Amino acid sequence: MNSVVIAVGVMLVLSMCRVHVVVALIVGAVTGGVLGGLSLNETLDAFQDGLGKGATVALSYALLGAFAVAIAKSGTAHALADRALSMIDGQQEGNTNKLRIMLLMMLLAAALASQNILPVHIAFIPLLIPPLLFVMDKLRLDRRLVACILTFGLIIPYMFLPVGFGAIFLNDILLANVRDGGLDTEGVNVMHAMALPALGMVFGLVVAFFSYRKRRDYAPAPVSAGGESPEKVAYTPKTLLVALIAVIIAFGTQLWLDSMIMGALAGFIVFSLSGVVRWNEADDVFTEGMKMMAMIGFIMIAANGFASVMQATGDIESMVLTSSEYIGDNKALAALLMLIVGLLITLGIGSSFSTVPIIAAIYVPLAMQLGFSPLAIVSLVGTAAALGDAGSPASDSTLGPTAGLNVDGQHNHIWDTVVPTFLHYNLPLIAFGWVAAMVL
Repeated sequence: MNSVVIAVGVMLVLSMCRVHVVVALIVGAVTGGVLGGLSLNETLDAFQDGLGKGATVALSYALLGAFAVAIAKSGTAHALADRALSMIDGQQEGNTNKLRIMLLMMLLAAALASQNILPVHIAFIPLLIPPLLFVMDKLRLDRRLVACILTFGLIIPYMFLPVGFGAIFLNDILLANVRDGGLDTEGVNVMHAMALPALGMVFGLVVAFFSYRKRRDYAPAPVSAGGESPEKVAYTPKTLLVALIAVIIAFGTQLWLDSMIMGALAGFIVFSLSGVVRWNEADDVFTEGMKMMAMIGFIMIAANGFASVMQATGDIESMVLTSSEYIGDNKALAALLMLIVGLLITLGIGSSFSTVPIIAAIYVPLAMQLGFSPLAIVSLVGTAAALGDAGSPASDSTLGPTAGLNVDGQHNHIWDTVVPTFLHYNLPLIAFGWVAAMVL
């Protein structure tokens, strides 16, 4: 059996057995590397060579985390929680459905905005969600639904909207690598190519609302004598106004310099100059942001090492070429196999952005030979890469929601985030992606 398939399988099984994801990635990488024909030393060297690529991403997350911590110090999240609680008080059990929908829509909007308007990516989740857990528990919300909503909001913008992270994925990575694979992308509308797959994500979100519609009870979070969280942050109209100004400046800087890091730094400077974050607290805020994102950063670093080993074995190309031998001239089967192979790769490395360069060099010539249109090829490569982002234990799109929902130890990463998002998004993505490849 192909070593990549075995490596991904080992990683997933270990993760589902509650082995830490970093350990599962390392064991999976070593298993796949040795079975793929590399010696143990070669496997470890390949793994270590890949770690450096993940370090840049991890550092970026740490800086975004610092900006998110500064936003938290303004009390914005607690202001939202207080507003929600005031709306819940006095409501009868049967009259909370409207409030549930309002809260879920607010979380969806925050997740969508984190990819373009306020480019903090997943760093907002560990700061926005914990103050709202008490509200969710009073509304008896199933946190698996919240995880599905957050994951949807983290993925759909880069899949479909060429702004923020989407501009990087769709233009700088997807179209660029498809061109490098030999396809003329002149006149190709990338939003048109990804519209049907994006609709598959919407379908999965609608199904999730149905799947987790029932009330679910959680153990009450500890509160102080006054009935409030002991970590409640004080806020004033001034701090909330400063937060709004910082968000606007961060967004404007991002568009001006085309840099999410510079946008985050500009927003942080606004907080410092306003006094919401004092100059003598700046080091502590940065440290707090780095700590908050540390686990996610280490998992992303390990995932890059895993990807490096898989590429070193050469079995990714072998898996695609072996699949092509069974395809013949069957376009329908070709599209399905390409999507499934992309799912396996992204499940292992946890990054759609990193999957595109791996598969585009092989998929594009094969799809051109089979007679797929340029739109269909772009859709195939983009969907194959996006597959597995939801449902991968090593993906930031699943790690982020867990970081916020599990602060009280009542939300399991694998069974409450990974499995629900895998079922609700990957299966529709395969179906809608296959249809897109056949009709475009």
